Amino acid sequence: MSEQQSRPDEDAASRGRGDADRFAGKKDADLRSKDVTEGAERAPHRSMFRAMGFDDEDLSSPIVGVPNPAADITPCNVHLDDVAESALDGIDAAGGMPIEFGTITISDAISMGTEGMKASLISREVIADSVELVSFGERMDALVTVAGCDKNLPGMLMASIRTDLPSVFLYGGSIMPGQHNGRDVTIVQVFEGVGAYAEGDMSGEELDELERHACPGAGSCGGMFTANTMASISEALGMAPLGSASAPAEDQERYDVAERAGELVVECIEEDRRPSDILSRKSFENAIALQTAIGGSTNGVLHLLALAGEADVDLSIEDFDEISRRTPKIADLQPGGNSVMNDLHEVGGVPVVLRRLLEADLLHGDAETVTGRTLAEEIEELEAQGKLPDDSEIDADFLYTVDEPKEAEGAIKILTGNLAPEGSVLKVTGDDAFHHEGPARVFTNEEDAMEYVQSGEIESGDVIVIHNEGPTGGPGMREMLGVTAAVVGAGHEDDVALLTDGRFSGATRGPMIGHVAPEAAVGGPIGLIEDGDVITVDIPERDLSVDLSEEELAERREAFEAPEPQYEGGILAKYGRDFASASEGAVTNPRLTRDL
Repeated sequence: MSEQQSRPDEDAASRGRGDADRFAGKKDADLRSKDVTEGAERAPHRSMFRAMGFDDEDLSSPIVGVPNPAADITPCNVHLDDVAESALDGIDAAGGMPIEFGTITISDAISMGTEGMKASLISREVIADSVELVSFGERMDALVTVAGCDKNLPGMLMASIRTDLPSVFLYGGSIMPGQHNGRDVTIVQVFEGVGAYAEGDMSGEELDELERHACPGAGSCGGMFTANTMASISEALGMAPLGSASAPAEDQERYDVAERAGELVVECIEEDRRPSDILSRKSFENAIALQTAIGGSTNGVLHLLALAGEADVDLSIEDFDEISRRTPKIADLQPGGNSVMNDLHEVGGVPVVLRRLLEADLLHGDAETVTGRTLAEEIEELEAQGKLPDDSEIDADFLYTVDEPKEAEGAIKILTGNLAPEGSVLKVTGDDAFHHEGPARVFTNEEDAMEYVQSGEIESGDVIVIHNEGPTGGPGMREMLGVTAAVVGAGHEDDVALLTDGRFSGATRGPMIGHVAPEAAVGGPIGLIEDGDVITVDIPERDLSVDLSEEELAERREAFEAPEPQYEGGILAKYGRDFASASEGAVTNPRLTRDL
């Protein structure tokens, strides 16, 4: 651990009590924790707390849960114990009783390209379920939810929404870029290097050097990939303070953000400020506008649909396209550009983008935030505190104005057609006017497609189709950065399209269309495609179609036999059975799937 990450060891008893008596006048009903801390009949419960070092002042304070997915299985999460420690200090100083507890994480990058990636989306559900369950069972009053790797972020936000406890979202921060041959590199360059190596365009020695330098320390992947997309979105939703997403993982400012989150959650308890007071149709529209303006991950579509379902906010996949059409892309970060999250942090972070969108009337400035101020008021507050530079002083070649944007429309496109009646998702990292027609090369899983790409048989004009990788068919809707990066690395970023009922990493670039719905496993058209069928991808027309008549599709559908589930027992079988369509966020909560 770096000096900045090292924190002194403390137990609950050694923490100095803060403003504990600020809650002395609270009615019993106001604090759920009184169920386990107050009254003669709760003496056994208090005895258990005292065994862990809590004292009378602690037991008279609101209990704030700090769910923490710290783990040594990914750099995204390896430092989260230290981040959480700062949050615990902030809670304690403000008069709360912090209780840290664990939950799981899956490393998307390490499981990528393997059968293990099927666990990734399932982990979102397990995180949400476990945090909800612990906070319910232990009668907690509030949450500071800590997150690192991709699915931690939506999982934690889902839990906060479900419990509707006063909550502050706390991101662990992103990794700094590595250096290779005089340029900034991230994990995506390593994945693309695999494709270049297969084509003979990169030596084994250079690939080895790239591998050794791409990830220099702790933190989530550095580009505007899924983790940084969702961290940015948490600000636009109002669930995290503005300016909290961009500080690097190993910077002292990350620990300052964590301590402030701990202080803020106690304020939320005092003011009875809950997710249901913050989240609205306006806040979700703000989140989508930001996602499209910064070229955020396609996974943001899946997760925002799931969050909206949890919050009982009416949101559909079509809303993403509508908002993207009116919102220009004004930030050019990896994977489309060359800059990373730290570059954005150095010029003011996510609020810089939000301010430009707000001034162009592309955001709802009156949407509420976790601080109790509106989005517009939060931006004004940052300016007044000198934490947000004047826009005229910002000199960054990856940031554009709304009047002179990088692209006239946002990066997220929703394509429909006879191949995707319920929609599909594309993040544009190249030409907005992309139009492609070509023969299908059909594969029933990622491994077979990867073998084809690496064999050198891929041809300009191909449309690679990977089906039976959806939420049910996979199960788990694997991300396929390995395949997409290999296609790009092989020199086919602009002349080969790929479509799947699975997902892509936020690091994916090129004409890669995911979330095709309905998926193959439930009889969706993508499962009816055969080698040689001519497929059209038309971004301006938002069309994804196959050159087959309705009669031909009907005949194939009649002959279609759904594949047998790949797992007969265990967690993969359970979630494969429970997942809803990607067009609805691949949710598993029964309340959200009742009409599906």
